[in-house]
Amino acid sequence: MTDYDVLRVFCGPGGRYGNELGVVREGSLMPDIEERQAFAAKLGFSETVFVDDPERGIIDIYTPTLRLPFAGHPCVGVGWLLDVPELVTPAGVVGVRLDDGEFSWIEARAEWAPARTLRQYSSAAEVDALPVPPTGEWIYAWAWEDEAAGRVRARAFPGRDDGVVEDEATGAAALLLTDRLGRALNIVQGAGSQILTAPQPGGWVEVGGRVRLMRG
Repeated sequence: MTDYDVLRVFCGPGGRYGNELGVVREGSLMPDIEERQAFAAKLGFSETVFVDDPERGIIDIYTPTLRLPFAGHPCVGVGWLLDVPELVTPAGVVGVRLDDGEFSWIEARAEWAPARTLRQYSSAAEVDALPVPPTGEWIYAWAWEDEAAGRVRARAFPGRDDGVVEDEATGAAALLLTDRLGRALNIVQGAGSQILTAPQPGGWVEVGGRVRLMRG
Protein backbone atom coordinates (compact mmCIF):
# COMPACT_ATOMS: atom_id res chain seq x y z
CA MET A 1 0.00 0.00 0.00
CA THR A 2 1.22 3.53 -0.76
CA ASP A 3 2.79 5.17 2.28
CA TYR A 4 0.94 8.17 3.72
CA ASP A 5 0.94 10.45 6.75
CA VAL A 6 -2.06 11.31 8.89
CA LEU A 7 -2.44 14.77 10.42
CA ARG A 8 -5.04 16.35 12.61
CA VAL A 9 -5.74 19.93 11.55
CA PHE A 10 -7.53 22.66 13.55
CA CYS A 11 -6.99 20.89 16.88
CA GLY A 12 -8.43 22.38 20.07
CA PRO A 13 -6.23 24.11 22.70
CA GLY A 14 -5.19 20.80 24.28
CA GLY A 15 -4.28 19.19 20.96
CA ARG A 16 -7.49 17.15 20.80
CA TYR A 17 -10.11 17.04 18.07
CA GLY A 18 -9.22 18.47 14.68
CA ASN A 19 -9.97 17.03 11.26
CA GLU A 20 -7.99 14.05 10.01
CA LEU A 21 -6.03 14.52 6.78
CA GLY A 22 -4.24 11.94 4.69
CA VAL A 23 -1.04 13.11 2.95
CA VAL A 24 0.82 11.12 0.30
CA ARG A 25 4.21 12.84 0.29
CA GLU A 26 5.42 11.09 -2.85
CA GLY A 27 2.56 11.83 -5.20
CA SER A 28 4.72 10.85 -8.19
CA LEU A 29 4.25 7.21 -7.16
CA MET A 30 0.54 7.58 -7.94
CA PRO A 31 0.25 10.03 -10.86
CA ASP A 32 -3.06 8.83 -12.29
CA ILE A 33 -6.12 10.88 -11.26
CA GLU A 34 -8.45 7.86 -11.15
CA GLU A 35 -5.96 5.96 -8.99
CA ARG A 36 -5.66 8.90 -6.61
CA GLN A 37 -9.43 9.19 -6.35
CA ALA A 38 -9.73 5.48 -5.55
CA PHE A 39 -7.01 5.76 -2.90
CA ALA A 40 -8.72 8.75 -1.28
CA ALA A 41 -11.97 6.76 -1.20
CA LYS A 42 -10.16 3.82 0.38
CA LEU A 43 -8.63 5.98 3.13
CA GLY A 44 -12.01 7.61 3.81
CA PHE A 45 -10.73 10.90 5.23
CA SER A 46 -12.74 14.02 4.42
CA GLU A 47 -9.70 15.01 2.31
CA THR A 48 -6.48 13.37 1.12
CA VAL A 49 -3.59 15.33 -0.41
CA PHE A 50 -1.01 14.17 -2.93
CA VAL A 51 2.22 16.17 -2.91
CA ASP A 52 3.53 16.50 -6.46
CA ASP A 53 6.49 18.79 -5.67
CA PRO A 54 7.45 19.20 -1.98
CA GLU A 55 9.92 22.04 -2.61
CA ARG A 56 7.56 24.16 -4.70
CA GLY A 57 4.50 23.12 -2.67
CA ILE A 58 2.49 21.72 -5.59
CA ILE A 59 -0.43 19.66 -4.24
CA ASP A 60 -3.53 17.81 -5.45
CA ILE A 61 -6.59 17.46 -3.14
CA TYR A 62 -9.34 14.80 -3.08
CA THR A 63 -12.41 13.96 -1.02
CA PRO A 64 -13.57 10.31 -1.14
CA THR A 65 -15.58 11.19 -4.27
CA LEU A 66 -14.28 14.50 -5.69
CA ARG A 67 -11.11 16.25 -6.80
CA LEU A 68 -10.96 19.78 -5.31
CA PRO A 69 -9.15 22.84 -6.69
CA PHE A 70 -8.76 24.17 -3.12
CA ALA A 71 -9.63 23.16 0.43
CA GLY A 72 -8.82 24.80 3.75
CA HIS A 73 -7.73 22.17 6.25
CA PRO A 74 -5.60 20.27 3.67
CA CYS A 75 -3.67 23.46 2.86
CA VAL A 76 -3.17 24.35 6.53
CA GLY A 77 -1.98 20.81 7.29
CA VAL A 78 0.31 20.36 4.30
CA GLY A 79 1.73 23.88 4.71
CA TRP A 80 2.76 22.91 8.24
CA LEU A 81 4.11 19.51 7.15
CA LEU A 82 6.20 20.78 4.23
CA ASP A 83 7.21 24.06 5.93
CA VAL A 84 7.08 25.99 2.64
CA PRO A 85 6.15 29.66 2.09
CA GLU A 86 3.39 28.82 -0.38
CA LEU A 87 1.33 26.02 -1.87
CA VAL A 88 0.37 25.73 -5.51
CA THR A 89 -3.20 24.48 -6.04
CA PRO A 90 -5.36 24.43 -9.18
CA ALA A 91 -7.30 27.37 -7.71
CA GLY A 92 -4.22 29.54 -7.16
CA VAL A 93 -1.13 30.11 -5.02
CA VAL A 94 -1.86 29.83 -1.29
CA GLY A 95 0.40 31.73 1.12
CA VAL A 96 1.65 29.81 4.18
CA ARG A 97 2.79 31.24 7.52
CA LEU A 98 3.77 29.60 10.84
CA ASP A 99 3.74 31.53 14.12
CA ASP A 100 5.81 30.32 17.07
CA GLY A 101 5.09 26.71 16.21
CA GLU A 102 1.52 26.70 17.58
CA PHE A 103 -0.56 27.94 14.68
CA SER A 104 -0.23 27.36 10.97
CA TRP A 105 -1.85 29.89 8.65
CA ILE A 106 -2.81 30.04 5.01
CA GLU A 107 -3.89 33.02 2.95
CA ALA A 108 -6.51 32.35 0.29
CA ARG A 109 -9.46 33.91 -1.53
CA ALA A 110 -13.14 33.23 -0.89
CA GLU A 111 -13.84 32.63 -4.58
CA TRP A 112 -11.53 29.60 -4.47
CA ALA A 113 -13.73 27.83 -1.93
CA PRO A 114 -16.45 25.44 -3.11
CA ALA A 115 -20.03 26.66 -2.75
CA ARG A 116 -21.48 26.28 0.75
CA THR A 117 -24.81 27.19 2.30
CA LEU A 118 -23.95 29.37 5.31
CA ARG A 119 -26.96 29.00 7.61
CA GLN A 120 -27.12 31.16 10.73
CA TYR A 121 -28.96 30.01 13.87
CA SER A 122 -30.03 31.98 16.90
CA SER A 123 -27.81 30.26 19.47
CA ALA A 124 -24.91 27.86 19.92
CA ALA A 125 -27.29 25.45 21.68
CA GLU A 126 -29.47 25.35 18.57
CA VAL A 127 -26.45 24.47 16.44
CA ASP A 128 -25.42 21.77 18.93
CA ALA A 129 -28.88 20.19 18.75
CA LEU A 130 -29.06 19.95 14.95
CA PRO A 131 -29.58 16.49 13.44
CA VAL A 132 -27.62 15.51 10.34
CA PRO A 133 -29.68 16.87 7.42
CA PRO A 134 -30.52 14.90 4.27
CA THR A 135 -27.84 14.64 1.59
CA GLY A 136 -27.73 17.00 -1.36
CA GLU A 137 -26.75 20.36 0.15
CA TRP A 138 -23.45 21.36 1.80
CA ILE A 139 -24.52 23.23 4.95
CA TYR A 140 -22.33 25.25 7.32
CA ALA A 141 -24.50 25.83 10.38
CA TRP A 142 -23.29 28.60 12.68
CA ALA A 143 -24.29 30.91 15.49
CA TRP A 144 -22.64 33.61 17.54
CA GLU A 145 -21.34 32.54 20.94
CA ASP A 146 -20.04 36.05 21.59
CA GLU A 147 -20.57 38.43 18.69
CA ALA A 148 -18.54 41.27 20.19
CA ALA A 149 -15.53 38.97 20.57
CA GLY A 150 -16.02 37.27 17.19
CA ARG A 151 -16.60 33.84 18.75
CA VAL A 152 -18.63 31.43 16.62
CA ARG A 153 -20.09 27.96 17.15
CA ALA A 154 -20.33 25.94 13.92
CA ARG A 155 -21.03 22.50 12.49
CA ALA A 156 -20.52 21.35 8.90
CA PHE A 157 -22.66 18.87 6.97
CA PRO A 158 -21.17 18.00 3.56
CA GLY A 159 -24.40 16.48 2.23
CA ARG A 160 -22.45 13.85 0.31
CA ASP A 161 -23.21 10.16 0.16
CA ASP A 162 -19.63 9.04 0.89
CA GLY A 163 -19.75 8.25 4.60
CA VAL A 164 -18.61 11.72 5.78
CA VAL A 165 -21.88 12.94 7.32
CA GLU A 166 -20.29 15.72 9.40
CA ASP A 167 -17.00 17.49 8.76
CA GLU A 168 -15.15 18.13 12.01
CA ALA A 169 -13.25 21.25 10.87
CA THR A 170 -13.69 23.07 7.57
CA GLY A 171 -11.28 25.82 6.59
CA ALA A 172 -12.96 26.70 3.30
CA ALA A 173 -16.33 27.28 4.98
CA ALA A 174 -14.65 29.37 7.69
CA LEU A 175 -13.03 31.41 4.92
CA LEU A 176 -16.42 32.02 3.28
CA LEU A 177 -18.02 33.04 6.57
CA THR A 178 -15.15 35.43 7.32
CA ASP A 179 -15.46 36.98 3.87
CA ARG A 180 -19.20 37.45 4.33
CA LEU A 181 -18.95 38.97 7.81
CA GLY A 182 -15.80 40.98 7.07
CA ARG A 183 -14.19 40.39 10.47
CA ALA A 184 -11.81 38.10 12.32
CA LEU A 185 -13.41 35.00 13.82
CA ASN A 186 -12.60 32.42 16.48
CA ILE A 187 -14.64 29.36 15.49
CA VAL A 188 -15.29 26.21 17.51
CA GLN A 189 -16.52 23.55 15.09
CA GLY A 190 -17.62 19.96 15.50
CA ALA A 191 -16.68 18.22 18.74
CA GLY A 192 -14.12 20.87 19.75
CA SER A 193 -11.92 21.92 16.84
CA GLN A 194 -10.69 25.53 16.68
CA ILE A 195 -10.32 27.66 13.54
CA LEU A 196 -9.01 31.23 13.57
CA THR A 197 -9.56 33.63 10.67
CA ALA A 198 -8.75 37.21 9.74
CA PRO A 199 -9.65 39.22 6.62
CA GLN A 200 -6.69 40.75 4.79
CA PRO A 201 -6.36 43.57 2.23
CA GLY A 202 -7.25 42.92 -1.40
CA GLY A 203 -9.88 40.25 -0.77
CA TRP A 204 -7.57 37.75 0.93
CA VAL A 205 -8.43 35.86 4.13
CA GLU A 206 -6.08 34.18 6.59
CA VAL A 207 -7.21 30.86 8.07
CA GLY A 208 -5.21 29.24 10.85
CA GLY A 209 -5.12 26.45 13.40
CA ARG A 210 -3.07 23.88 15.25
CA VAL A 211 -1.71 20.81 13.44
CA ARG A 212 -0.63 17.49 14.95
CA LEU A 213 1.13 14.58 13.25
CA MET A 214 -0.74 11.36 14.08
CA ARG A 215 0.98 8.94 11.69
CA GLY A 216 4.16 9.56 9.72
